[in-house]
Amino acid sequence: MIQEIQNFIQYLHEKKHTSENTEISYARDLKKMNCYLERQGICRRHEVTATSLNSYLLFLEKEGRKPATISRSIASMKAFFQYLVKQKLLEYDPAEDLKAPKIEKKMPSILSADEVTRLLEQTAGTTPKSLRDKAMLELLYATGIRVSELISLKVADVNLQMEYITCKDAHKERSIPFGGIAKKALQAYLEHGRAFFVASDGGEWLFTNCAGQAMSRQGFWKLMKAYGKKAGIKTEITPHMLRHSFAAHLVGNGADLKAVQELMGHSELSTTQVYARLGQGSIREVYRQTHPRS
Repeated sequence: MIQEIQNFIQYLHEKKHTSENTEISYARDLKKMNCYLERQGICRRHEVTATSLNSYLLFLEKEGRKPATISRSIASMKAFFQYLVKQKLLEYDPAEDLKAPKIEKKMPSILSADEVTRLLEQTAGTTPKSLRDKAMLELLYATGIRVSELISLKVADVNLQMEYITCKDAHKERSIPFGGIAKKALQAYLEHGRAFFVASDGGEWLFTNCAGQAMSRQGFWKLMKAYGKKAGIKTEITPHMLRHSFAAHLVGNGADLKAVQELMGHSELSTTQVYARLGQGSIREVYRQTHPRS
C-alpha cells in the first residue's frame, strides 16, 4: 500500500493544502501501520479489515504508545481509508468504527506573572546581545506566538508604528498586536543591537545568532533556560511556557476566549474553550485591556 499512501499524501498537499508537518505525521503513521500489516501477511488494500486495524491498535498499546499517539494514528487511518473509498479504490471503509482512546487533558505549565517579570528583567542591559534577547522574550510574551514563528520572523513582518507583527505559514497568516513594552524593546534592538549581528546588507531575519544566521530553536531555548536560572525560577522553563502564560494571563484578566483563540492561532475554538464567543470590542482592544505588559 506504499503507493496508495504516497498518493494520499500528494492529495493532501495538492487538494487539501495541508501543512508540511501534517503530511509528515500522516506519512509516518501510515507507513508504520503498513509495516505491521505486511508482517501479518496483509499487503493489499482490499485485504485490510476492521479486525486487522484493531489488532494494530492493540499492538500500539502493547508497545506502550500513549493515548494521544494512538488517537493520532487512528485519525491518520480514518483519513487514509476515507480517501481510498472516495477514490473508489475500496468499497467500504475498514477504519470507520475505530474508536480513539480517552485522553486525559493535562493543564499546560505556565509561569506566574511575577516569574515572567523576573525572567524578563534578566535581559536588562545595553549590549547588542542583551537588546536582542530582551526584544525576543518581550515579543514572545507580548504576542503568544510559537517559538518557531518567533525565529522565522523577518524585519518586514514587524509594523512598529501600528504595533503588530505578521506570522505566516504556507497557507495562512495572522496579524498579532503587541504592547508598548515590547515596542520599546524592539526599537532599541533594531536601532542599537541588530547591526552588530547582521552583515552590511542587513539580511531579512529579524533575530539572528551571533554569526548573523537565523536563530535556531535550540539556540533560543538555551538562552531562555539561562535567563530562567538567573531569575531563580525553579521550574524547568521552556519557550512554550511563555506562550501558555500569555494565554493564561489574558484569560485571568478577563479576556474573551474567542479573542485569545485568534491571537493564539488555534484552528478550533475547543482548543481554547468550547463555549467561548467573541465579546464586544476588537481583538486589539481586548489585548490592550487585559495583557499585563500592554
